[in-house]
Amino acid sequence: MKKHFLLLLLSFLVLSLHANIRLPNILGSNMVLQQQSTSKLWGWASPDEKIKITTSWNNKTIETSADGNANWKIDIQTPQAGGPYTITLQGENKIILNNILIGEVWVCSGQSNMERNYYTGISSIKEEYELLNKLNIRLFNMPKTTSKTPQEDCTGNWTTCDTNALKAFSAVAYYFGKNLNKTLNVPIGLIASSWGGTPAEVWTPENLIENNATLKEASKKNNPTPWWPVNAGYTYNAMIYPIVNYNIAGTIWYQGESNREAPLSYTELMNTMITSWRKAWNKDFPFYYVQIAPYKYDKYNVAALVREAQTKSLSTEKTGMAVISDLVSDTLDIHPTNKKDVGIRLANIALAETYGLKKDGYKSPLLKSFKVNGSNVVVDFDYAETGLIIKGKMPKEIFIAGADKIFYPAMIKIKGSTINVSSKKVKTPVAVRYQFSNAGIGNIFTLTGLPVAPFRTDNWDIDTSKIK
Repeated sequence: MKKHFLLLLLSFLVLSLHANIRLPNILGSNMVLQQQSTSKLWGWASPDEKIKITTSWNNKTIETSADGNANWKIDIQTPQAGGPYTITLQGENKIILNNILIGEVWVCSGQSNMERNYYTGISSIKEEYELLNKLNIRLFNMPKTTSKTPQEDCTGNWTTCDTNALKAFSAVAYYFGKNLNKTLNVPIGLIASSWGGTPAEVWTPENLIENNATLKEASKKNNPTPWWPVNAGYTYNAMIYPIVNYNIAGTIWYQGESNREAPLSYTELMNTMITSWRKAWNKDFPFYYVQIAPYKYDKYNVAALVREAQTKSLSTEKTGMAVISDLVSDTLDIHPTNKKDVGIRLANIALAETYGLKKDGYKSPLLKSFKVNGSNVVVDFDYAETGLIIKGKMPKEIFIAGADKIFYPAMIKIKGSTINVSSKKVKTPVAVRYQFSNAGIGNIFTLTGLPVAPFRTDNWDIDTSKIK
């Protein structure tokens, strides 16, 4: 009897050495893999366990083995967009991933304006429900999680884009994906990883903040709250790092409001974050973002300085910025409800710059140069080739100043892609500012309907004191 028991115990111990192969949650049924690319599959298994992987799009089987740390990883080649397909993984156990599509995959991140969905006030999503069966979109909604150290896995799962899934999903991301899907006619996978209120430091590896004197000092202005993390790297570790093996086409980003206490370092922070993500993915993917909207903050000009910093971040390669100053109906609401046009503008940038479907007027005009010409300042713009117009009888939110630095409302004359700015109160002008405040909304547009981006021609000190 004792011998029989020992044999049973030995058998149990031997069997326990063979752990089932496991996959991270980002790899699952219903997922979208990046088309015509080298994509990774990875996970865990017993050390030296053989794993056979069969992909149904080519019926080929490849093999790999787990290493001494129980990790395994292998590259697979994906075909042109299509599906559904299956992937079968065979080791000590068998896993079959079903309903897989091949298409374009985008990460959608940021703070609350990226996170906002039907449940948090975007009621226009209801208009999309009857359209969903005509679209080919899959969603991965990353739950809010933090970690002091980089994590190998996350929670969440891929779902089809049905009514229930969409209600809890980023509206901006959905509208972006919808327009890609309709225009490209390929499946779209959207990974939403956002958290309202978060400063950009938490989405950036901690060591990059701590080892940069400027960014470290600025991060001290992120005061702890009960509602979101402020520690550098905490959401990067838990909500970005676990998916860096997953091949993507690019990223969209909507954030900036929570960095208004240190706007002068925001360009460097953004560029550091973008570079760190690309390094983690080992891919120079495009990064398209939204310029923050007009809102009445409690300190002067802090939003204007953040927008200026966001414009400067365009110096980083493969970036693009959607200007949305005209999509705000209430400057007392930090969460503008028009997410549809935000998503469309981001999609138009991606369609033009990532997918080569060039369209006139997909970028908002940006300050190119200026020169003083007598009592006028001539301002020239990039991306205004189709011409400019004023919506309304008089220009709004444009000001001119002389050497005394006192700004007066200005008049403008439009000529092609330039404007002549003047005021009877300024005989010898030095500087022009347009929509350079927290909540100002201008009315200079391209003929294709995009607003001119806020700008200033001076580099004078800016008042950011508390509004009384």
